[in-house]
Amino acid sequence: MWCLELLLPLLLIINDASCQWNVWVPRDISAMTNSCVVIPCTFMYPSGIRPYRGIHGIWYFGQPYPQLFPPVVFKSRTDVVHESYKGRTKLLGDLHQRNCTLLINNIGTEHSGRYYFRADLGGANMYTYPDYAELKVLDQPNIDVPEEIVSDESLELTCYAPDNCPDMTPEIQWMYTDYLPDPEFSSDYLEESNTAVLSNTLTFTPRPMHNGQLLGCRVYYPNTTLVYERLISLDIKYAPRSVWVNVSSEVMEGSSVTLHCEVDSNPPSRISWMFGDEELLWDTASNVSLSLDDVTPANEGIYTCVGNNGYGVMNTSLYLAVKYPPREPTVNESMTVLEGTSLALHCSTQGSPAPTLTWLKDGELVGTITADELSVLEIMEITPQGDGQYRCLAENEHGRASSSLNITVEYAPVLLEESKCTVVREGVQCVCMATGNPEPTIEFYLPDLNITINETDGRYNFYTHTDGHTSTGMIKLREKGERMDNGGPAVNVHCSIYNMYGRESVLLELQQEKKYMMAVIVGTIGGVAVIAFIIAAVRYVGHNNKKENGNPRQDVVLENPALYYSAVKKDKQNLRKKVGEDGDYQPVGPMAGLERQELNYAALEFIGARPREGASGRGDDGSNYTEIKAK
Repeated sequence: MWCLELLLPLLLIINDASCQWNVWVPRDISAMTNSCVVIPCTFMYPSGIRPYRGIHGIWYFGQPYPQLFPPVVFKSRTDVVHESYKGRTKLLGDLHQRNCTLLINNIGTEHSGRYYFRADLGGANMYTYPDYAELKVLDQPNIDVPEEIVSDESLELTCYAPDNCPDMTPEIQWMYTDYLPDPEFSSDYLEESNTAVLSNTLTFTPRPMHNGQLLGCRVYYPNTTLVYERLISLDIKYAPRSVWVNVSSEVMEGSSVTLHCEVDSNPPSRISWMFGDEELLWDTASNVSLSLDDVTPANEGIYTCVGNNGYGVMNTSLYLAVKYPPREPTVNESMTVLEGTSLALHCSTQGSPAPTLTWLKDGELVGTITADELSVLEIMEITPQGDGQYRCLAENEHGRASSSLNITVEYAPVLLEESKCTVVREGVQCVCMATGNPEPTIEFYLPDLNITINETDGRYNFYTHTDGHTSTGMIKLREKGERMDNGGPAVNVHCSIYNMYGRESVLLELQQEKKYMMAVIVGTIGGVAVIAFIIAAVRYVGHNNKKENGNPRQDVVLENPALYYSAVKKDKQNLRKKVGEDGDYQPVGPMAGLERQELNYAALEFIGARPREGASGRGDDGSNYTEIKAK
């Protein structure tokens, strides 16, 4: 800065040529608080003016016009200055050499402002120069920070300290640089307009992690207690480096769910929630939440959070699964098919998780269980047994649903084995049973009489009945005509069954009615048993009379008598004697031998018998009888 002394003669020569009132001072100059500052100054005045009683100078603060009474910083004629500058100012230059350089010591921030110089050449030759020097008193160093700091791009930060005090030279240090990747430092000394500035530049490549961290610059004057510091927070711009969302989740149909998204970027990103190509919500912030109420299966899918802040774009997706019970399955329409047709029954539904599909026929499992949303039941060459209701049952852990269809199988008539002719008391009954779809029509044909009996014929007690797909026809024939070898009537009856798919005629087989034959057999056996019983009883009674009387022929004379009644009377109470205490009885007397006989009474018919005197009599009704006594 002291090169000003070398430049002054040149400036004087130039200004002499102009012969005008002029001054040169630095427009801007700075200093640290409690230090000093030198304001270089050179002034000119017209060459035709001769100073009267020497050259004097005045420094004003804030205003150039004396009539406004600005504070006096320095006055060469007297020591009268503003109170704030007492003992602080000194003129370093020689006014006769047109050098008006001013020194201000121990400055404070209150001394910041504009400084004007006024030349006093005596008499009316006084002039205040309009040009001024702007002094900035700093309480901390300046750091030159770029308007934009971008991550991964080289950054230069410069710290400045004014060096305008001849008695002190500052030094600069950077603080909190240990965490920086490979920092570099460089110093420089700048001098402009006779003002000096010391600088130190820090160079490094910032990362997103450095955003918001502190850096500091320290300025100090050796051998003094003057220390000045300034801290800055790094505002590092970087593209989104992470997008956090919920993990993929499962929710039940009808419930509510909130999807959160947080984006790490600087500046904050424009955050968008996307569902497919549709933007559901957006905001410029660090995080955005998307709320879904009463979710349905339509809400299931991929949700993407996109962050964009102009420096880059990043996105993250999640999958939202909506669980719900199976929907009502879709199945074929009910159908009517012909026997032998092959079918494919389709059942489709939706559910989450995927339901199992089961085919049931009339409540019974058919086919296989399928764990899918589509099941096909194949029926090859369907038979009449395939007729019925088919139900597709869909199940998962959240519920079940089903749908049904009916399959009607049409087929030609089939004669049932119950069809026959049977001999009954009234004659012959013929029954014809057949199944078919549509239900078959039944007719009877008597070839011997060349007669067809159907539902329009009222003869022969013709009767028909339909139950589902089964038809029954019945006729009754009186016992007429020739007899067969076994004594039964000769019967020749044909049953004719038919529907739209076929016709069949069968000769009905004649059978004896089982109940009638059993009655004959049982009656015959019973009659034989009764006769054998009577004979045994008669022989038993005769044998007993012979043993008691010696000559049974004296008691009964067989001589064409009428029917007699005989009875054997036993009084078990008189023929038993109680013995012992255990309740056992012992038979006694001449009737002991008859104790265990089953026959108590017997009715006997004697042909040609004659009653013995005193042993015969006549009953109340006039009948004759003979009494047989056992002694």
